[in-house]
Formats: sequence, structure tokens, C-alpha cells
Amino acid sequence: MKLIMKTEFDDLRLNDNHTYETDRNGEKQVIKIYSDEQLIAKKVTLKKSVRYFGANNYHLFLSQQH
Repeated sequence: MKLIMKTEFDDLRLNDNHTYETDRNGEKQVIKIYSDEQLIAKKVTLKKSVRYFGANNYHLFLSQQH
């Protein structure tokens, strides 16, 4: 996985064809986005640090608006 922009992550999350799940463990929160049970992106929040990651082929799942 590689770092992606917040806008790309939001585009993937708001797509009705994708599902997502949230997991919280103490101060760490992870949001994972799936397309057909394949992990395509995740957001990791640890304290005040927020990072967005995309799978190597995440750009294939972005909407056509970009």
C-alpha cells in the first residue's frame, strides 16, 4: 500500500459500489474500504496523525469525476 490523498480516499469511501468497516483499538482507528472483498484503501488515525493508504491499483476504483 502507498500513501494517497484524502480526496482520493473520500472518493473511494463515498462510492456506493464499495463497502467499508471501522476498527478502533485504544487510540488507533482504522477504516478499511473494500471492493468485492478486496482491500483497496485504508485510513489510519493514531492520536492526531491521520494517514491514507491505497492498494497498488486503487486508481482503478476511483470515480470518473477526476
